[in-house]
This record gives sequence, C-alpha cells and structure tokens, in this order.
Amino acid sequence: MTLPPLRADFLAAATRARGHIRRTPLLSSPFLDALAGRRVLVKAEALQHTGSFKARGAWSAVSALPPATRARGLLAFSSGNHAQGVAWAARAHGVPATIVMPADAPRLKIDNTRALGAEVILYDRAGGENREALGDRLARDRGLTLIRPYDDPMVIAGQGTTGLEIAEQAAEAGVTTADVIVCCGGGGLSAGIALALDGTGLRVRTAEPAGFDDMARTLATGIRHTNAATTGSICDAILTPTPGDLTLPILAARAGPGLTVTDDQALAAALFHPAAIPGDTVICVASGGNVDPATFARALHHAH
Repeated sequence: MTLPPLRADFLAAATRARGHIRRTPLLSSPFLDALAGRRVLVKAEALQHTGSFKARGAWSAVSALPPATRARGLLAFSSGNHAQGVAWAARAHGVPATIVMPADAPRLKIDNTRALGAEVILYDRAGGENREALGDRLARDRGLTLIRPYDDPMVIAGQGTTGLEIAEQAAEAGVTTADVIVCCGGGGLSAGIALALDGTGLRVRTAEPAGFDDMARTLATGIRHTNAATTGSICDAILTPTPGDLTLPILAARAGPGLTVTDDQALAAALFHPAAIPGDTVICVASGGNVDPATFARALHHAH
C-alpha cells in the first residue's frame, strides 16, 4: 500500500527544488477584483519551467530516485504537461526519458516533449487503448522507472510546494482565510496543495470541466465516479477518467466541495460561482499556459 507524503516530504521536496524550480508570483488585478466582486489572487504557475506546475512534481520525483535507478531511464504517461515536466527533469539529470502520450494530444505538447530530448510513443486514447498497460509493458521490457502523473507520493510532495508558497505569499498579502481553487484531473496538484495548507485558514476547492467532474461528484457522494467520455473539453490536460487512488482520500479529508464549470467560463469558478465560495478573497491557481495555437484560436473565436 502506497502512503501519502508527510510534511517532511514536502519540506524535503522544497529543499531539492531550490535553485531548480521557480517561486512563482501571487498576482492581483483590480479589473479581476471588480469582475468577481471580491479580491482575486492568482498563483501564476504558467510562469513555471516547462510552462506548468508539473515541473515541480517531476523534479521532486526524479531528484528523489537513487542515482543508479535514475540512470536506467524514466517513463511517464501524459497528455502533455507531465510529459514535458519529466522530460525536462530527466534532461537536467542527464538520464533518458520515454513518454507515452495520446495521439490526439495538442501537437505543441508532443513537439515540446520531443524537443526536451524524450522519446515519445503515441497511443490511441479515443479508441480506448490503455496507457497504463502500455506503460507497464515498457517499464518491464526496458527496465524503466515509471513517474506517475499524480498517484506518486514524491510527485504529490513536489506539487505541494505550490501550496507552501501560497501560504507564505497569502500571509504577506494579509490573507489568512480563503478558498484556493485548483483545477483537477487526477488530483495531484489539488491533493498536494491541500496537504501543504493543512492547519492553515486556506482551503482547497477542486474545479473541473462540465462532463469531466468525476472528482466533484465523488467528493459529493462518497462514491467513486468515472467520466463517461475521455475527450471533448478544451481543458485537455485534466480529462482524467476517475480520481486517483492516492489523491482521493487526501481531498476527501481536506478539501471543500468540488466546483464544476463550462468551457465558456474563464477564471470560471471565481467569477461564475460567487455564492459557492465564501469570503472576500479567493485564490486561484493558474496551473499552466501550454496551449496549442489552434486550440487557443478556437477558444478565442468561441468566446466572441
């Protein structure tokens, strides 16, 4: 049985990250505050290495491996951001990486992962091909170490360094109580932040696209839910079919009710669910900025 990370794991991950992972800013905008009718603080993880928070978990997991194990090579499966994070961390450590990615992942993410030096193997997500089975076979045949995208204690600890920073930055901004809205796929980021914020006045709220809100439904009912579809939202990076085995208990014990929003709603939960979010301040984690140009153009066209 895999156990969740402890407070010591988060602090150790933060120490290993020093000099390698950026301390991203907690930003504010009077314009956003006016739209939301409250103070909105945005944790800008789009400014992180590789363009998303996934660099934190990847660095934490890769740097925690014994050197001999790491040298044999790393394996990850991802729709793009975890892929780039592991490829980046592997290159920084001078070890090979093999990444299993869905064939329908944004071309930019596939190209960027290859540009970071990783071998990319594509699979048919839409056709139902199982990435876990493919990953298990590759790990066994090649002797690679799998870095899971969320159900890995060291990955969760790395993502949780975001929460350690939020706690410090919120205190600097005079905020002691607030909901922290975190987009959620398998739950690695939200679970890591929830653990890191445990014992503070800051509470995690997961946010998911409509139709892919397995975590929100699971938290509401106490019964594990699975999404009917695997594709169909512009939020391509968080279309995980069901909550993680390791992340779900963490969030069930420490997070507030999950939030569900449509693809039409930008900064959706903070702006469109005011009644569901208490307090005069809300903190949002902008988890990444790796958007494919065609997808971005489609989103802008749809918005207008």
